[in-house]
Amino acid sequence: MKSVIADYRYRTICLRIVPVSGSPIYLTRHVRDLVMGGHTYLSASGYDFSGYSATAGFSPSLIDLEGISGLAGIGYNEIASGIFDNARAYLFATTWNAPVEDEEPIVASFLGKATLMDQSYKIEEMGLLDALNQSVGLTYTAACSRTFGDAGCGISLPSLTVTGTLTGVTSSLIVRDSARGEAADYFAYGTLAFTSGANAGLKRREIKRHEADGTIEVFEPFHYPPVIGDAYSLIPGCRKRLQDCRDKYSNILNFFGFTNVPTSSQYSQVGAS
Repeated sequence: MKSVIADYRYRTICLRIVPVSGSPIYLTRHVRDLVMGGHTYLSASGYDFSGYSATAGFSPSLIDLEGISGLAGIGYNEIASGIFDNARAYLFATTWNAPVEDEEPIVASFLGKATLMDQSYKIEEMGLLDALNQSVGLTYTAACSRTFGDAGCGISLPSLTVTGTLTGVTSSLIVRDSARGEAADYFAYGTLAFTSGANAGLKRREIKRHEADGTIEVFEPFHYPPVIGDAYSLIPGCRKRLQDCRDKYSNILNFFGFTNVPTSSQYSQVGAS
């Protein structure tokens, strides 16, 4: 049972979106802007909260945010560039005549799949309870199952992170910093993020190829065209192979792959020597 219920006579719905990077977005269904908690919740037209559902059990609640891109601070480029990926969203009800932020909490969620259709969008939100639905357990694979840089891996990513500026741009997929002196393939399967320029603050891109002359190719193109002089940060990669852990990082004690487990084709064959 909720401890506080907004007065049904003046009840309105509000939504606060907090991106991983960037400024929060404040929205309300009321006919005029509402000021509460030191923030202005915008009443701009062009969006709607729809499809909300919840149960009394442990099923995660759902809500969809639909609208026209470019209104209320939710633009086409912001959605396409990934600013709202995994953002936290807080839906609540309040009274429009005396608004109080988070007066009647409805659901806390994170933004998931975003669909862009011409100039409109639809963003699916999933309740935070969905994190409990993830499968947890160990699997036997030749590749290491740890996440590079986590507590189980033990590698300190900040100590490996390097910075620099671009000296050349071939395309939105291929950039170059001639000042880099690392051996070829050192940054392959690592990540690159820009700290200045149009792509600053956007999600990190995984690196497909790294050459000794400082050329870097990413799997997914940068949303805005990079330009010479853009500053970046680089984190080297790990292909989760035994040789990477042993030869590249001297971290073989934390390797969590099972390279000697026989495959089904080996242990099920009959009469082989």
